[in-house]
Amino acid sequence: MTPPTPSRRSLLTGALGLAGGLALSGTLSGCGALTPDEARVRQWNLFGGGDGARLLQIHEKFAAEHPAIAFEAHTLAWGAPFYTKLAMSAAGGRAPEIATLHLSRLKGFSPTTMLDPIPLDLLNKAGITEQDFLPETWQRCIVDGRLYAVPLDLHPFVMYYNTEICQKAGLLGPDGKIKQIKGVDGFVEALKAVKDTTGKLGASVDTVGPWRLWWTLYGQLDGPFLDESGTKLVIDDAKALEALQYLAKLAADGLIPKSANYPASVALFSSGDAGLAFNGEWEVTTFQTAKLPFSMAPFPLVYDKPAAAGDAHTFVLPHQTGRRAADTEATIEYIAWMLKNSADWAAGGHIPAYQPVVSSPEYLNLKPQAEYRSVAPDVFFDPDAWFAGSGAQLQSEAAAAFAGIFNGRSAPRQALDQFKTAVQKLLDTPSPV
Repeated sequence: MTPPTPSRRSLLTGALGLAGGLALSGTLSGCGALTPDEARVRQWNLFGGGDGARLLQIHEKFAAEHPAIAFEAHTLAWGAPFYTKLAMSAAGGRAPEIATLHLSRLKGFSPTTMLDPIPLDLLNKAGITEQDFLPETWQRCIVDGRLYAVPLDLHPFVMYYNTEICQKAGLLGPDGKIKQIKGVDGFVEALKAVKDTTGKLGASVDTVGPWRLWWTLYGQLDGPFLDESGTKLVIDDAKALEALQYLAKLAADGLIPKSANYPASVALFSSGDAGLAFNGEWEVTTFQTAKLPFSMAPFPLVYDKPAAAGDAHTFVLPHQTGRRAADTEATIEYIAWMLKNSADWAAGGHIPAYQPVVSSPEYLNLKPQAEYRSVAPDVFFDPDAWFAGSGAQLQSEAAAAFAGIFNGRSAPRQALDQFKTAVQKLLDTPSPV
């Protein structure tokens, strides 16, 4: 079995090198007791690399503007280590006031026992309402009729394109933007045009950890995964195989890599060996720093239904025993401030979840970050299961099963059977949370 692919965060830094965490506050009380009127907000997040550096700057601004709040921000290692520590702190009722959680992990995190509900009255008082978000995103934050998360952003699988290479390949329109790529044949034709220009590859993508690529195509085929109860696997074999066979053909024809892990896929686009790249939008800072001539667009509509694998970062209140009212009010103020200032966060690639910012000149003037904002309603989340979501076991099992189809080691049928067997074992395993 192929070892699970390292997460993109662990490939970057795993966690910010901040000696165990960042403490920011104008009136930081440390470990001393707080009076009833004093407010403390301890925030846990999992942002490394460019995201982490950007969040540090944003938090410094928040702390400077809120000197009455004892604010601490701590960055933990991305993925399983973060969620394990968060679950342990919540189970003991000794959690921080607020934490970051991927929306795809919400229902699998046992929110009604591990999280405290978001007080809607305080949220509305801070100027944040349900109408400020896309309905699809907001509804995913509700469990058993109560709000357990507030979305900060959406981060979809998108298309990067080298403007110089794509211009030579005839893929750019008069406005300098890439022409619409649509359909199974249209997608192949675009990749071939780019490959003829580069002499190497059409597009770069992670084929060692291909979950997001396959999940995007399977979503565009409107393929099911779990039944309504979330306990039975109902994968449509015909649709799943169609996507796998299509991807295997792209690799066999030399249009995408036969074997490229995450950092290699980034390097192939950076070097110009590929004129297109399919990845999360968070790599925008990487390519800007490298001064590449590039722009971005939604992932092409290869099949019939718009869909792009993705997730959202949300704010949650991990369970505390005896949560203090002053701390909760300050925490909600932090959430509201972060949402209203999320154009700063969007500069790193993420699409703001807070719609007033999406329509603001500050965000719309971000190029190319605002070029793919139309994909937000079509973000295709992982299945609702304890083993699914960003950095979870489902993506590792997909990597182990599917990586072989790109280099010819596995047939699509064999790969699908292996994946389904692995998923069934996960379904048969009780949630550890």
